[in-house]
Amino acid sequence: MSLVAAAPPSGGPIIAEVDMGADSSAPVVRATVVQASTVFYDTPATLEKAERLLAEAAGYGSQLVVFPEAFVGGYPRGSNFGAAIGNRTPKGREEFRKYHAAAIDVPGPEVDRLAAMAGKYKVFLVMGVIERDGYTLYCSVLFFDAQGHYLGKHRKMMPTSVERIIWGFGDGSTIPVFDTPVGKIGAAICWENRMPLLRTAMYGKGIEIYCAPTADSRPTWPASMTHIALEGGCFVLSANQFCRRRDYPPAPEYVFAEIEEELGPDSIVCAGGSLIISPMGTVLAGPNYEGEALISADLDLGEIARAKFDFDVVGHYARPEVLSLTVTDNPVSAVSYTASSAAVKIDSSQTKKKSVPRSSAV
Repeated sequence: MSLVAAAPPSGGPIIAEVDMGADSSAPVVRATVVQASTVFYDTPATLEKAERLLAEAAGYGSQLVVFPEAFVGGYPRGSNFGAAIGNRTPKGREEFRKYHAAAIDVPGPEVDRLAAMAGKYKVFLVMGVIERDGYTLYCSVLFFDAQGHYLGKHRKMMPTSVERIIWGFGDGSTIPVFDTPVGKIGAAICWENRMPLLRTAMYGKGIEIYCAPTADSRPTWPASMTHIALEGGCFVLSANQFCRRRDYPPAPEYVFAEIEEELGPDSIVCAGGSLIISPMGTVLAGPNYEGEALISADLDLGEIARAKFDFDVVGHYARPEVLSLTVTDNPVSAVSYTASSAAVKIDSSQTKKKSVPRSSAV
């Protein structure tokens, strides 16, 4: 296997590509993971940036593009939202209000725009977003096909640590695997990838291209991704943001708890580490810790069968008579109605008081 360097356009991100030496009998898919930072608290600007990056990836011939966790809406690294056990601060509540305002409705106009981008550049798009459902936020991944159709979403089932004070919990109804012309695609977000039963649920759906948007840039992350590729016999595409302190609003508007005084504008607060791994556990591209980048590889889908020849985790290597998994995949809601009795939206024009002429007043 040889490393093929692609010359980036002037000022553009670096793209690393790997020629897997595929034979012509198996489909080959060019995939890209995006390593870039959100424009924090500015969703329109983030969408503009997403389109620029998507256009660049499409220019390199990418058919599938994966963005990091919470790219649209932002990952609030370093913030504690003024929360402690038994106490919340006014500043923290205002911080949540702003974060809520930067999130997007699904469906909604931002989803329509992302769908249009996917159709415009003829790519399958996997995008990390902060989803707003009323006043609850979810860390979600949205899927789009190359014709510009929104396919569906995955909501993070288990936010990690302090994430649980700002994000809701997904349920079993959003663990999709989409059978597309470029392979069977699904996603798990950040430390969800360390949940064996969630991984098994996706293996059971036949996942072939396992997307892992993350916020974890530690040196241990590639080992987890390699294990998943070997365990699932699938390609693993992990996309993380690369962020410096200047990519977030300045203090005191935004404060990195406990470490703010140690940070300068150029301090790296998330080092990336995005990478692509084959079903045989070979690192095809990355990990990249240098800066914003487009990281790509050509995926020989024939490698999946070669890997599963001796280990198919939910097939010939399974023992369902001893160990099995049941997934509760129906939607779960806090409130159910036996009839349609949701709140009715009233046209404000009908509720305005009509002025009464002074001469006719009683």
